[in-house]
Amino acid sequence: MALVTRGFGGHRREPDPDLPPGQTLVADWPVLSAGPTPRIDTADWSFTVATETGSRTWGWDEFLALGVEDVTVDIHCVTHWSKLGMAWRGVPLDAIFAEVETQYDYVMAQSFGGYTTNVPLDELLDGQSWIAIEADGEPLSPEHGGPARLLVPHLYFWKSAKWIAGLRAMPDDGPGFWEQNGYHLHGDPWREERYS
Repeated sequence: MALVTRGFGGHRREPDPDLPPGQTLVADWPVLSAGPTPRIDTADWSFTVATETGSRTWGWDEFLALGVEDVTVDIHCVTHWSKLGMAWRGVPLDAIFAEVETQYDYVMAQSFGGYTTNVPLDELLDGQSWIAIEADGEPLSPEHGGPARLLVPHLYFWKSAKWIAGLRAMPDDGPGFWEQNGYHLHGDPWREERYS
């Protein structure tokens, strides 16, 4: 006979129209990482976009000069938590890709520390994503990906790579770290694209 703990699966609740299926609302912001937390000073931070035609690198001040926006978005983690109406500040990917050219349709986000995740380029543009430098009115702590992290709020949060160092354009979609380990290539929380 199998042993089943009644509380293991969580409590049954009525669906919340503001939450994707299977998500639970949280007030805090849980910290989840796949490895050690890098500590990067803004004086040492840079961001590089590599395309088929070359690469472009920005230092911290030059990067911020691209223009910083304030946005309020919901975030959804594949581990079933969601936080709604979270205030962020960051540089829009539209401003970054106004400075570089590519015919490729995908990018691989690359982080200090070696983490990677793939994202279709069309899901980064048109006001859909940012390189975030602040959350809830404070600079991003190292535990939450500071000094800068990718913010792609319409996808599960593993796509919002912490400690972002750059983007590499790719002609075809290919898996990053979690995608190689069984996570979905796309990661839409409204479709529950958790695992492949």
